[in-house]
Amino acid sequence: MTNIAIAIHGGAGTILKSSLTPALEKSYKSELQKALDIGYKILESGNTSTDAVEAAVTSLENCPLFNAGKGSVFTSEGTHEMDASIMDGATLNAGAVSAISGIKNPVMLSRMVMEQSDHVFLTGRGAEDFAREMKCEFASKDYFFDKFRHQQWLEMKGTDQFQLDHSAAKDEKFGTVGAVALDQIGNIAAATSTGGMTNKKYGRVGDSPMIGAGNYANNKTCAVSCTGSGEYFIRAVVAYDVSSLIEHKRFSLNEATHEVIQNRLKEIGGDGGLIAIDKNGNISLEFNTEGMYRGQRTSNGLNEVAIYS
Repeated sequence: MTNIAIAIHGGAGTILKSSLTPALEKSYKSELQKALDIGYKILESGNTSTDAVEAAVTSLENCPLFNAGKGSVFTSEGTHEMDASIMDGATLNAGAVSAISGIKNPVMLSRMVMEQSDHVFLTGRGAEDFAREMKCEFASKDYFFDKFRHQQWLEMKGTDQFQLDHSAAKDEKFGTVGAVALDQIGNIAAATSTGGMTNKKYGRVGDSPMIGAGNYANNKTCAVSCTGSGEYFIRAVVAYDVSSLIEHKRFSLNEATHEVIQNRLKEIGGDGGLIAIDKNGNISLEFNTEGMYRGQRTSNGLNEVAIYS
């Protein structure tokens, strides 16, 4: 039996201690720990890394503090369009969904795409039709309504402005959530989920559901889940770039994540972060912003959550 380990994130950005009340900081840390514990217990009981990342991300989707699932931001039309993906490092099987509405847990649907369909990526109404066939749980508009997010959308409504996550325009927070894990038999997996940008138009899709950009897993190298300015993560193919540096340049996990986030992404103007894990249970939590909601837990006794840099 190998070591087990899991890491999670709840978004990166300009997250300053002065901008969070003690009560809100405590709430964020509590929810991060809850998701971490849920995923870890699944690994501890001998289930797969795919099971663990799905469960951890589901927990974060169910919390309105994070921009995914229940906490998803509003589009320009006052609706919610969510994206998610999941990947199994043992088989390279993957599933992804984008621009979906009404589905309580997009990450669960992405796994259904991976395991119950012949496809990798479903979008919009077609993905929702598939969700109904799979008897996926839907939720009402009231379930996704958050007063704070709604107010932020109202401030932008009717303009060409858009905003990453639930922050003041000057305080960028990228609220995508994600998880990576290593299970008892040595397999790794990654999952990512997001509600996208406040006031987004034209069916905009970021990196989160794109295999290789915002999410990737390969037992030969690593599992990666990203959060940040999605357009830049897509252009830089960030998740796969980390894997490629490990496979072809023989970088360590930390060397690869540092090179991609601190050098390559910055060079093109991108900001954000990622979590990554390799087949040996090494974890990297790399970001080039003021903070990233994050956590990690391993069978070696490490168990911590953090917010600031």
